[in-house]
Amino acid sequence: MKLTGIREMEMMEVPTPSILNDRDVLIRMKTLGVCGSDIHYYLTGKIGSQVVQYPFTVGHEGAGQVEAVGRGVTSVVPGDRIAIEPAMPCWECDQCLAGRPHTCRKLKFLGCPGQAEGSLSEYIVMPETSCFKIAKDMTYDEAAISEPLAIGLYAVKQSISMEGARIGILGFGPIGMSVMLAAQALGAAEIYVTDRIDERLGIAGRSGASMTANPDREDVVEKISARVPELLDVVFECCGQQDAVDNAVDLLKPGGKLMIIGIPEFDRWSFKVDASRHKELCIQHVRRQNEALRPALKMMEQGKINVESMTTHRFDFKDARAAFDLVAGYADGVMKAMIDF
Repeated sequence: MKLTGIREMEMMEVPTPSILNDRDVLIRMKTLGVCGSDIHYYLTGKIGSQVVQYPFTVGHEGAGQVEAVGRGVTSVVPGDRIAIEPAMPCWECDQCLAGRPHTCRKLKFLGCPGQAEGSLSEYIVMPETSCFKIAKDMTYDEAAISEPLAIGLYAVKQSISMEGARIGILGFGPIGMSVMLAAQALGAAEIYVTDRIDERLGIAGRSGASMTANPDREDVVEKISARVPELLDVVFECCGQQDAVDNAVDLLKPGGKLMIIGIPEFDRWSFKVDASRHKELCIQHVRRQNEALRPALKMMEQGKINVESMTTHRFDFKDARAAFDLVAGYADGVMKAMIDF
């Protein structure tokens, strides 16, 4: 299924991809999660400098079954059920050698224009390093969700020690929920969640949030600071909105940390200089995830994280456009829409 224009998508017959390298793995896709970045490409045709050249296949949150392997592959065999790491680093540049493959100079990423066609396709080929065998009792949904969960886990580990921390999550889509699940597993004491969709706030409340608030109806800073006068240790911006960043600065205690994960549709953030300077806030961007997919899978296998409530809607592959329209419109209380092949 390929994007053919703004809000346009078409099913196309293409050749089954071939194994070209010794470390390649041919994968039959089983399920795919629709991500917010996919929706950016669907609605606007770009994210920043990454501009779609039509036709183009998006999608990167996937799980599947190994169909065939190159002669040098040793970690998986045909028939294995796998989670897919969408990042394909070179493993040779200064960033990779410094332990930062997620900022590889030659990084290729599934469904990223100019880098690699995505996984909204019956078959894909990935390098062995992107294929993670999953436990027998793990579902394909869990395997696919390990990708956004890994982003949440990486962001939490990059912030502060969660043990006893009071944190805020502004924007409770799949990434916000992934942050929450990771923070809970790592010992956060209190979690305050804001979102404009009441159904998502309901999921946050049922998942253990200390308090939820809707910025369209209430002053979220006033509500949370009344509960925590000394304010929060760390705030995760997960929706790509300027007003969320403004709220984060107000909600953070002196010495607090702002983690920016959301992808905005504009080119520049702005920060309240007086407040952020006087509080000596630390501001850090989060670029996807770094070596966190395997730990995310492990935490699910061990029962430390349960992602079952994240999936709210399902679609057949032929109905992928309906899935994208649902997520693009934030309709029907959607959290995560899954596409089944």
